[in-house]
Amino acid sequence: MAKNLNIAMLQVNLNWEHSENNRSLFSKEINALSENVDLVVLPEMFTTGFSMNAEILAEETNGPTLLWMQELAKRRNLAISGSVIITENGNYYNRLFFVYPDGSYKIYDKRHTFTLAKEDQTYTAGKERLIVEYKGWKICPLVCYDLRFPVFSRNTQEYDLLIYVANWPAKRIAAWDALLKARAIENMSYCVGVNRTGIDGGGHKYNGHSAAYDCLGNIINEAGVEEPFSLELELDYSHLEETRNQFKFLLDRDEFILK
Repeated sequence: MAKNLNIAMLQVNLNWEHSENNRSLFSKEINALSENVDLVVLPEMFTTGFSMNAEILAEETNGPTLLWMQELAKRRNLAISGSVIITENGNYYNRLFFVYPDGSYKIYDKRHTFTLAKEDQTYTAGKERLIVEYKGWKICPLVCYDLRFPVFSRNTQEYDLLIYVANWPAKRIAAWDALLKARAIENMSYCVGVNRTGIDGGGHKYNGHSAAYDCLGNIINEAGVEEPFSLELELDYSHLEETRNQFKFLLDRDEFILK
């Protein structure tokens, strides 16, 4: 049986389109965390905010942000995950990195680009879902708009933890709250969502509500927090295992194939 997983959720006011300032901000937050933290979760596009100015802001995969994540992960002996604007082979991606404590990493390119903001006209959609194995846990990290699509999130690979990193605006925060809880319940999984706060360069307001739910949809941290915060919490693997053994809801799921 896997050990409990200690997660740090960092909900902050992002500096609009200023990568260096945001990396500095997160460096201070991460350096202040306890030694017990196993995984740090950052918001979507955590170096820039949710910007369509990819031509100006995009980095190569092995650019300064990934190098920064690797250096911090090694020095603090923890994993870090969040998404960044990346350019590769002439395309732009809203790319999530999961960086291990040894500096190795895996990537997930956001599958559902947000058509309302015309993200689909700037960024190339990913095709493959990522399942990360870390400290005995199977983790599925997804990005913002992916939250609205339960089929793509469906727990067909026996993951233990579902993560959403986001820039989810205040005007639709009720959907964020409801869907995070729903994804936890229907997938019999822990579900953690990390959002940002503040106002971006387009005038969009973000009011946080970063939250963690257990596999029955019970809130683990205080819900509805709208100010910047750094929160550490422990996910209990035995609770997950015992609940699944008792209810076995995943055994009754429908079979389907993603295309």
